[in-house]
Amino acid sequence: MVHEAPPGPVSPSGRIDSIDALRGVALLGVLAINLVTEFRVSIFEQFLSMARPVSAADRAVETFLMLFVNMKAFALFSLLFGIGLAIQFERLSENPRRALLLLRRLIVLLLFGLIHLGLIWNGDILTEYALAGLIVLPLLFGPRWLLGAGAAVFLGVYLAMQFWPPAGLFPTFTSMQLAVQEANRIYPTGSFADVLALRLREIPLIAPLHVFVFPRTIALFLFGAFVWRCGILRKPHQPLLFSTAIVCISVGTSLVLAGSNPTAAAAGGRLATAIGTIALAVGYGALIIATANLPRGNAILGWFAPLGRMAFTNYLAQSLIFGWIFYGYGLGLFGSLGAANALVLGLSIYVAQLIASAWWLRRYRYGPIEWLWRTLMYGSVQRMSESAAAH
Repeated sequence: MVHEAPPGPVSPSGRIDSIDALRGVALLGVLAINLVTEFRVSIFEQFLSMARPVSAADRAVETFLMLFVNMKAFALFSLLFGIGLAIQFERLSENPRRALLLLRRLIVLLLFGLIHLGLIWNGDILTEYALAGLIVLPLLFGPRWLLGAGAAVFLGVYLAMQFWPPAGLFPTFTSMQLAVQEANRIYPTGSFADVLALRLREIPLIAPLHVFVFPRTIALFLFGAFVWRCGILRKPHQPLLFSTAIVCISVGTSLVLAGSNPTAAAAGGRLATAIGTIALAVGYGALIIATANLPRGNAILGWFAPLGRMAFTNYLAQSLIFGWIFYGYGLGLFGSLGAANALVLGLSIYVAQLIASAWWLRRYRYGPIEWLWRTLMYGSVQRMSESAAAH
């Protein structure tokens, strides 16, 4: 009698390197934005007109990141999450427990997110992704057109909110000023208990930012799943990908620059920025995927693939490292580093993660958090070492 093997995650050899490389590059953008706008200073400083004086180098770094990376890296990650969810859905197609396994996968992610949000850092994105995934999951059982239609509907909601944001959703100018003052007082010198208490108090002020972009997150999850179902990434069509990259990056750049123009109407500027952000994310993704599938491009971007395979582990590690660097229970550098110096610091940590991820994956099949996530999802201990996997 032949016994069917229990369901498990795809082997490392079955992964798509270009998608892993794209995830690794996207995490660099997430690191840069989180570091410069949230760990280094209060997240609310960017929304206040009264900014602290900065050097020309710091201003250049901040301007570049806000125009070409801020929200674009997160949009790209949302697309990747939708692609990953669709891949998981497809690979479990013969399993009668597919719905249960995917539901468990998202619930475990939600638990990780709540722990990260409550105990490590209140800038967590995992909780939002898990909740959005729970909404998207039932739609994966429908036809491809339903994914595209759903993406269009949720995107429409998000774009409409640029003109008609929910009343009373965002914190007031005064409350953000007070939050910045409290952050400047506690984060550089406070104990872990002090910092934790402040992070928890800030959550109600940060939550509206997630609520506002939640329809966009769902739309991008669905669009990512739609793209995967279309087969564009199975055997990448290079001319299509490069053409998409050129058009989307050109249009996205024009819209983002137009939206940042001080003379633009407020609602019109928000709409241009919202559309431009998504266009840039799609353009970046198409360009990196297409480049990674070229021999020379793969030689360069292949360095990012191990970090992309361990993106979950590396994302949480960044929160722990940056928390220790900037808060009072560690080095207490909050508010004392300019954007340029902070970015150099972040890049050095990112390079260390690149090296560490490659070293780890030469010995083990998954990153430690990825292994735990899979183990909890499948309800059985996954084989960790490459040597064990070979037997």
